[in-house]
Amino acid sequence: MPQRLLLAALFVAIAGCASPPAASVHTTNPASSTLQGDATRPAQAQWIRTELYFSVGSVDGREGAVSPARWREFLDKEVTPRFPDGFTAFDAYGQWRDHGATEPERLSTKVIVILHENSPKHSSDIEAIRLAYKRITGDLSVLRLSQPAEVSF
Repeated sequence: MPQRLLLAALFVAIAGCASPPAASVHTTNPASSTLQGDATRPAQAQWIRTELYFSVGSVDGREGAVSPARWREFLDKEVTPRFPDGFTAFDAYGQWRDHGATEPERLSTKVIVILHENSPKHSSDIEAIRLAYKRITGDLSVLRLSQPAEVSF
C-alpha cells in the first residue's frame, strides 16, 4: 500500500510539471503577444529615447533638497499626465563644475527615461516638464538628452 501511495504522489507531481504554463496577466493571447508585439505601438514608428536629469539636492543633503514626496508629486502632476503610457525614473549621482569654479558640485540626481514617438507634441511636453521643474526648484537647468531608438514591445 505505501508503494501505491508513493507512485500516486509521483504521478501527480509529474503530471503537474507537464501542465501548460499559466496565462500571462498582460494578454489573453500570449503566443500572439510574443510573436506580434503591440499593434498600437508600431515598430516602424520613429522612436526617440529622451533622458532628463534633475538635481534633487547636494549629496551631503545641505542645500536645496527635493524630498521623495515632492519628487513623487512632481511626477504625478507634471510627467504622468504628459506621458501616461509610461516612463522610467531612477536615482543617480551627478557632478558638474560651473565656469570658474574650483570644485565640482556633487548632486543627488533623478533621471527620467521616456521612450516616445518623434512628434512636436512630445517634444513640447518634454520642454514643459523641464520648465515646470525649474520653476518649482529654482534650478537653472534640467539636462535633456534625446536620440533615435529602436523600440519593440
